[in-house]
Amino acid sequence: MGAITVLIALISVLLMGAILIQNPKGGGVDSTFGGNATNQMFGAAKSTDFIEKVTWYLAAALFVLCILAAVIIS
Repeated sequence: MGAITVLIALISVLLMGAILIQNPKGGGVDSTFGGNATNQMFGAAKSTDFIEKVTWYLAAALFVLCILAAVIIS
């Protein structure tokens, strides 16, 4: 149970970071967090897609781990 709790905490922090990196207007990675380098390496559209996919995967992992933790406790 302790390992699941640690994973939930880690994924939560990573999810917060992934959400904060995104530009609120949907324009891609914010330049404050290194968006210019990412845009040059992947292109603006690909970096946005990558961050969006990371966000969805982290959210899905958090959802599954929370359900798993609730099932194990009960």
